[in-house]
Amino acid sequence: MTNRELLEGGIARLREAGMIDAETDARILFEHLTGLGRSDMLLKGDGEASDSAADEYEALIDRRLSHIPVQYITGIADFMGLRFLVNKNVLIPRLDTEFLVEEMLREVGDGSSVLDMCTGSGCILISLMRYKNGIKGVGVDVSEEALDTARKNAERILGFRDTEPSRGTVEGADWVLSDMFEKVTGTYDHIVSNPPYIKSGVTEGLMPEVADHEPRSALDGGVDGLDFYRIIAREAPAYLNRHGRLYLEIGFDEAEAVTELLRDGGFTEIEALRDYSGNYRVIKCVYSPKGDHHV
Repeated sequence: MTNRELLEGGIARLREAGMIDAETDARILFEHLTGLGRSDMLLKGDGEASDSAADEYEALIDRRLSHIPVQYITGIADFMGLRFLVNKNVLIPRLDTEFLVEEMLREVGDGSSVLDMCTGSGCILISLMRYKNGIKGVGVDVSEEALDTARKNAERILGFRDTEPSRGTVEGADWVLSDMFEKVTGTYDHIVSNPPYIKSGVTEGLMPEVADHEPRSALDGGVDGLDFYRIIAREAPAYLNRHGRLYLEIGFDEAEAVTELLRDGGFTEIEALRDYSGNYRVIKCVYSPKGDHHV
């Protein structure tokens, strides 16, 4: 069997099973196993695939057919032009969250301090640190396993060393094991969060790739999906510098409710932004202490 025939067989199996991104997933798994990308296949597509490679590739396809996300199979997710390690302990970074990071990159200045609440894989904070200079970052999560993944991603992507910090870092990020703000100290120029925001009753109806494989604790936002936004609206002001900014990823139908929570929490300049699909996806705002007429 040639490499091309092996790849085409994987595509066919995923298509027959009704996988939406059959060709893309099959190609990702094939390249992960063989190292042969599209350009390589022009030269090596007719080369003979070994029996062991064929068996391993079929096993990878079997795993995808059981609805394990392709990123968990390869252990890698692409985000903001970077390659993040992912596993069952962290959510897979998504395009929705890239929209959040892109908005922050327009407003977060070099040398700013950033607190990333519910950091997961660390994709938000690490991307900011990679593309901005001298960001002082703190990532917070309730899961030690998630923080371990974030640390590995920081080492992998930022490549900082204590004696030789790379572009975009000072001494690397700090990773704090905490139930929301419980063990957070200090104040920050910016706080960002992509918290759990799916309504509890909806989680079981999600695609099996999400419902059965991604960490439920990173998805479930309570009965109305707003549990974590309530905590953030109430507690974030104590950890923001004067006129500090807050950025939140939200569910497509949560803009009005989250805006109300933030307004009640003393935030101003509240703006809900639509993503590239036209759905509300990000809310940004400023904390203005009472009596402060900052515009």
